[in-house]
Amino acid sequence: MVGLSYFRRKEELAMDQWWTWISEVGFPIVVTFYLLHRIEQKLENVTKSLQQLPYQLSKQSLPSRGIK
Repeated sequence: MVGLSYFRRKEELAMDQWWTWISEVGFPIVVTFYLLHRIEQKLENVTKSLQQLPYQLSKQSLPSRGIK
């Protein structure tokens, strides 16, 4: 079992990496990467939903035609 101190150290390391990036690359670029990372997951969900849409529509319209 991993102790709580492991997770604390991991989070501290991540924050140190963020501060390093901010000082080296610049604040606007870091914010852009952060937002792109967050938006990427949402876009993947939208893509999956759009890919499933024809199946859901055909499944919904079949009972109304009397086809089983």
